[in-house]
Amino acid sequence: MTDPNRPRIALAMGDAAGVSAELAARVLADPAVRAAADITVIGDARVLAEGARVAGVELDIATGPENSARPRLIDLGNCDPATIPMGQVSEASGRFATENFRRALAMAAGGQADAVCFTPFNKAAMRLVTPGYDDEIGFTAEAIGFHGVAKEFNVLEGLWNARVTSHVPLSEVASLLNKAAILDNLRLTDQALRASGIARPRIAVAGLNPHAGDSGNFGREEIDIIGPAVEAGKAEQIGCDGPYPADTVFVRAKRGDFDAVLTMYHDQGQIAMKLIGFDAGVTLMGGFPFPICTAAHGTAYDIAGQGIAHPGAMRNAILLAARMAARENAAAA
Repeated sequence: MTDPNRPRIALAMGDAAGVSAELAARVLADPAVRAAADITVIGDARVLAEGARVAGVELDIATGPENSARPRLIDLGNCDPATIPMGQVSEASGRFATENFRRALAMAAGGQADAVCFTPFNKAAMRLVTPGYDDEIGFTAEAIGFHGVAKEFNVLEGLWNARVTSHVPLSEVASLLNKAAILDNLRLTDQALRASGIARPRIAVAGLNPHAGDSGNFGREEIDIIGPAVEAGKAEQIGCDGPYPADTVFVRAKRGDFDAVLTMYHDQGQIAMKLIGFDAGVTLMGGFPFPICTAAHGTAYDIAGQGIAHPGAMRNAILLAARMAARENAAAA
């Protein structure tokens, strides 16, 4: 029988043309993952079986409504792996991932799961199905009718990266920065860190310009926008400081001076985090009513079907979601 206090995770299988099926099989066979949560995987039994074959693992999966400690499969019968060209963008693989993700989100929104995880998506394939698809945050908000503020975080070895702007052209970043946006992200970062178990988060804020503007010589965003936002965060008792030069702030964070770095744009933080540990990083979508986590890497089309995909990031994603959901359940009890 399952423990009613254990977190329940809905795991959506991602892009069928990449390493997603292999990763799903690997984490479902992992004893630490199975011990951390009751997992319901959503997808197609044929795709999961092919993933297990490629990964060289045997799965013990429940396929009915039984109440057991085994992971459970909801077989949508929505993808024949024999029809999917491996390592290529296709509408069929995008539709598979989209349907699985939407079903997982519906489960969490309806109270049937405490958190959602998914193996990697391919955005080009998703756009073939949903032309307006920009990222998982917008898709999730539409799917569950969410109108609040949600953001992506990257988590690696206890270090978090948040960002003020995300999937926008670099040429637009400066125009999108303002005190309110930065302060909103400081609040959300502080909340997410606390939800993960960090009692007193320490957040470093990166500057936008070289050398954090060098006292205005290389730009005034640090003086006019970022600095005032940091001071406003401090006034709200958020443990934040900066702005710091972006080329050194991660050195300090990695050695333990900070729990998180709030960067101004996508690659400012992503490059640093992926250099620190590409195969272990987690992407968390924070701000939604439930945790949503995945591996920080992509679908790895170049190694699809070879059985060599490293499961570390996906494993960490599920374990983080389980910890956050367990804390939320305990707080609500």
